[in-house]
Parts: sequence; C-alpha cells; structure tokens
Amino acid sequence: MSLTGLFLILFLVVHLIGNFQLLANDHGEAFNLYTRFMTSNPLIKIISYGLYFFILLHTFMGIKLKLNSNVSRGPVGYAVKKTRAVGTSALLSSKMAWFGIIILVFLILHMYQFWLQMKLGNTEMVTYPGHDGEYKDLYSMVIVVFQNPMLVLVYIISMIVIGLHLWHGFQSAFQTLGLNHRKYTPLIKGFGKAYSILIPAGFAIIPIIVYLSR
Repeated sequence: MSLTGLFLILFLVVHLIGNFQLLANDHGEAFNLYTRFMTSNPLIKIISYGLYFFILLHTFMGIKLKLNSNVSRGPVGYAVKKTRAVGTSALLSSKMAWFGIIILVFLILHMYQFWLQMKLGNTEMVTYPGHDGEYKDLYSMVIVVFQNPMLVLVYIISMIVIGLHLWHGFQSAFQTLGLNHRKYTPLIKGFGKAYSILIPAGFAIIPIIVYLSR
C-alpha cells in the first residue's frame, strides 16, 4: 500500500502539470501537443501501463487490509465501551476504505469520459502551424465536459475526497516504511499536509476556471 501510494503521489504531480496546459490561451494547442506526447512516447506508454497496474494493486491491497481488519476485530463487541476523543488522523484512518471506493468510482468516470473516448476515436482532428500531422483535439472534449455544472461539482467533491485520502495516506506511507526520524518526520508531515491541499486544489481549480470562462 505504501509503495504504490507513493508512486501514485508522484504521478499526481506530473498529471497536474500536464492539466495546467488547459489554461493556456492558445485554443488548446499546448494541451493537445502534451497529450500527443503522453500517448505516443514508448517510455511514457510503458509507465502508463505500470500506473494502471499500481492503481489496481493499491485498490486490491486497500480492500484486503479492510477485510483483514474486520475479521481481526470479529463480531463480538466490548462489554464496556469507553468514550474517548478521536483525533483527525484516527478519524481519517477509519474512513480510508470509503475514500478509496469513492476515488475508484471517480477514476472509472474519468477514464470513461476522456481515455475511452480517445481510444474509440470520438475526437476531432486538428493541425497546428509548425507541427507535422494531425492531433486529437482532446482539449475541446475536456472543455465540453467542464461546461456541465454537475460534472464540475462531481470533480470538485472528488478532489476533496482525494485530499482527505492524501492527508492521512501521505504521512502514513512513510511511517509504514519505517522512515521515522525525530528531525525529519515533522517536515514530512508538514509537506504531506501541504501536498494534500495544494495538489487536489490545483486539479479542482481547472474545471472551475473552465466553467467560469465559458
């Protein structure tokens, strides 16, 4: 879970940098050139297949851990229940499986709306001066999707869930791997919290800007 999670954390940064090309004032040229490179470069294609594998592995391991946790706890409750304050970390930890399920549903929707439509050829072809050949106009497809307020809302809510998932998962990954140090652990936790806010916020702001700019 920790290793696959850290890989996906790195992927989110790269994916966000690419998505920011949508905001360039060039009628989609930068974004379409970026997507052409990401879908045609042999090395990137190999990494993409690895990404799909890691997403499935991360999901499988999360479900397995949740099931093992339920089995270990057993059906018999405590005779006396003690009420105690629950910290943010403990609360998020108890909801990680649900966050994961919501994120998985979002990923399926995301892949259907963009990746599958691209693979099925449901895109227009465009040309750009100074660049040979035709390019799939994925930019226009994204713009159409983000003109739907309900889909924009779905993306924003999904990014909030991803942020909550990352808030606990980032620092938990380092702790699980035993990378704890009196000096560096507070820095890792601080960086993890900043990451879990800024990266999902970056993804969320793109559909908002596109919708408001229509």
